[in-house]
Amino acid sequence: MKLTESAQLLRIFIGESDRWQHQPLYEAIVLKARELGLAGATVLRGPMGFGATSHLHTAKILRLSMDLPIVIEIVDSAEKIAAFLPQLDAMVQEGLVTLEDVRVIKYRANESKPRE
Repeated sequence: MKLTESAQLLRIFIGESDRWQHQPLYEAIVLKARELGLAGATVLRGPMGFGATSHLHTAKILRLSMDLPIVIEIVDSAEKIAAFLPQLDAMVQEGLVTLEDVRVIKYRANESKPRE
């Protein structure tokens, strides 16, 4: 797959305990992005954060939270991101979704590695 220099970054902020059809929401989003042929997705787990409710979620020992912040980043063409947004809208019941233009410098796979 080749990405053009001009692309978009879709960033989804959710909670670790959020679910979609009996599976973690972050997992469902990544699998749907893969199914639709998007270039790639990365899930990042945050040690601390808060959202619209201002409820603090933290990984500190004394306040162990089972709902740490999760950020999913997906980069692809504007057309592919736009096609993915209706699916995402149905899946994300609460959270924050942002979109920004980015410039792709390099997007390459090591062709000698076997694909999974």
